[in-house]
Amino acid sequence: MFEDLKPHIQDLRKRLIISVSTLLVVFVVCFSFWREIFEYIKHPIEIAFSGNVQGMLIQTSPAEGIIVAMKTSFFVALGVCIPVIFWQAWEFIAPGLYKHEKKVVLPFVFFGSTMFFIGVAFSYFIAFPYAIKYILMFGNEEFMANITAANYLTFFTRFILGFGIAFELPVLAYFLAKIDLITDDTLKRNFKYAIVIIFIIAAIITPPDVLSQIFMALPLLVLYGFSILIVRYVNPAPKEEKE
Repeated sequence: MFEDLKPHIQDLRKRLIISVSTLLVVFVVCFSFWREIFEYIKHPIEIAFSGNVQGMLIQTSPAEGIIVAMKTSFFVALGVCIPVIFWQAWEFIAPGLYKHEKKVVLPFVFFGSTMFFIGVAFSYFIAFPYAIKYILMFGNEEFMANITAANYLTFFTRFILGFGIAFELPVLAYFLAKIDLITDDTLKRNFKYAIVIIFIIAAIITPPDVLSQIFMALPLLVLYGFSILIVRYVNPAPKEEKE
């Protein structure tokens, strides 16, 4: 049994080495420019501080600056390497698929990467600025919102990456429809369960506050509806199944 698995383990090792090596190279480059990168990351909270929110970013431990620099570099490197990671994941899965199923490799990598970056952009320019502003304003009359740079970066990273991952839903639906695992009727029949699952996912991958969860859940519901349209085009349910 182990001999049968050995080629798959070796291939997995190869894909992991390529992905991790690429990530390390990009991380080193990002670390050289971490200050410039962090300027963009802290921009939303600086806008909040320049408005009605009283507070500032602070450092509370000697090593916090180094930790923030490394986390910032890793976060950006991971985002940049998403296309490579998707490609290597597909290269590992592809040998077990049929020829017609392998044809979705380019759409999978292209649209998977594109939707991830659209999710990140939507979060950074629309959802996150509103979320951070209203979260900080709550109780700001009673106390100053002095946030450590490390805590803010963790909050920012979870929020942004959460949206990037959430926006993969249409790509996943396309892939599953293409290999005949789901139809549009499948998604319609399970919509009520999807609502519950979406809010659970939003609670897991966003920071622990209701506003962040709502900001993620609402776009996910829209994406679920968009996924139904995609699946209807790619793999519509037979008429007898709909009836």
